Amino acid sequence: MHDVVIVGAGPVGLFLACELGLAGCSVLVLEREAETSSPWRAAPLGMRGLSAASVEAFYRRGMLDPLLKASHPGTRSRGGGHFAGMMLDPAKVDFAALPYRLPSPATEGVMTNLEAVETVLSERAAMLGVEVRRGVTVSAIAQDDETVVARAGEHEFAARWLVGCDGGRSAVRGLAGFDFAGTDPQFTGYVVLATIADPEKLRPGFNLTPTGMYLQMPAKGHLGVMEFDGGAFDRSQRPTREHLQAVLRRVSGTDVTLSDVHLASSFTDRAMQTTTYRQGRVLLAGDAAHIHSPLGAQGLNLGLGDAMNLGWKLAATVHGYAPDGLVDTYTRERHQIGAWVLDWTRAQAAVMRPDPHAQALQGVIRDLIGTRDGTTYVADKVSGSSIRYDLGSEHPLVGRNAPDFCLEDGTRLGDLLQDGRGVALDFSIDRYLHGSAMGWESRMRYAAGPAIDDLGAGAVLVRPDGIVAWAGDRDPDREAFERAAGRWFGSPASFPGPAA
Repeated sequence: MHDVVIVGAGPVGLFLACELGLAGCSVLVLEREAETSSPWRAAPLGMRGLSAASVEAFYRRGMLDPLLKASHPGTRSRGGGHFAGMMLDPAKVDFAALPYRLPSPATEGVMTNLEAVETVLSERAAMLGVEVRRGVTVSAIAQDDETVVARAGEHEFAARWLVGCDGGRSAVRGLAGFDFAGTDPQFTGYVVLATIADPEKLRPGFNLTPTGMYLQMPAKGHLGVMEFDGGAFDRSQRPTREHLQAVLRRVSGTDVTLSDVHLASSFTDRAMQTTTYRQGRVLLAGDAAHIHSPLGAQGLNLGLGDAMNLGWKLAATVHGYAPDGLVDTYTRERHQIGAWVLDWTRAQAAVMRPDPHAQALQGVIRDLIGTRDGTTYVADKVSGSSIRYDLGSEHPLVGRNAPDFCLEDGTRLGDLLQDGRGVALDFSIDRYLHGSAMGWESRMRYAAGPAIDDLGAGAVLVRPDGIVAWAGDRDPDREAFERAAGRWFGSPASFPGPAA
């Protein structure tokens, strides 16, 4: 029996598998697709933007350089993006106004593709002893107080926990009985790879029009189109060349001609989320837990954030040293972030609607994102860096993604997090926390010494997912540190945990 079975070998499932494997868990990944290669994963159709927060997750696990190499090369972007097709000017982003940031190898987003992401994660998972079985379709799930069993054909796979990372049409979500609620679609979108007879009739980049939006990507013949039809066409029939050409002409206001369509798929702005991310011993992450339109490129980043948050908590639960209720903080922390992303995409769809009210609102939004403050606000939101969990502390660092503190000897927080343990950083020369950190060595690393910039803190406790769990002043309260460590890592030395 495995510790954890993960259903779905996409980026979210593989990242979670790596997190659990890093912590010494026995992990089995079941994937419905038999083949790993697909034009929908490779460039150009598989192109995806990783936010600064997602890039930082790869950096903190020592996978950023391999990812950049696999992306041939990954294009770095700082403060770019769009809101409802209205482009941001990176030059207008006030990076000095963004809270609690320090120089880091991972302060920028990266353009990559799904094939590159999955290749890097698959190689790391294999190194960590994770088993991946492909061509396996889960058809039933049963659980009791101790185990959960996934059935696929005549085979059964038992584990202590099961996580559904199997996408927007998740089988796990339905089989385990999760409630899925949200809003109906307003548009049908299309992703197309075609031969265009007269591409000069289409403007490059994002183009918001009175009837929808189209996007002409740099890759020849790669198009995105959105038409406000209430989502009527999505998956109702195969998108033919004639249909796609008619939609593109209506939205673009041109008589452009598609000579041939090589690949095409549809999507909508349907926004749905499960009411909880846990049912007994079954959990969900990524699109299995929440679906929305791709506006703003938040889907992959949201799922990777789920995996980073859940991995160490589930591993601690498996090893028996997790404090009571730790795994339930996954829903409490991530559900609100998922709800925000759904609203962010809803807001963009509302602004794009082809009616006078939305058209008027577009003018207001254009004015706002044309300002330095407006551009900075949107850039901060889409970067993922503004996320802050309510961990019950008024200290401005607590609950935030930790800045990449660098000690004067060159040691960086990102380096210390690579083995998947938490980190206690003690910036004092008197090593205030050294004795207090004893007993948690298998669950956190201790590093002491002055920092190049400590942002006014005397010491910080950082969870394995890079979130600040506690911060103290120049003379840290050791008892407060110990309470915080106990809250997130359990009693000191009570369980051996995974090998350090």
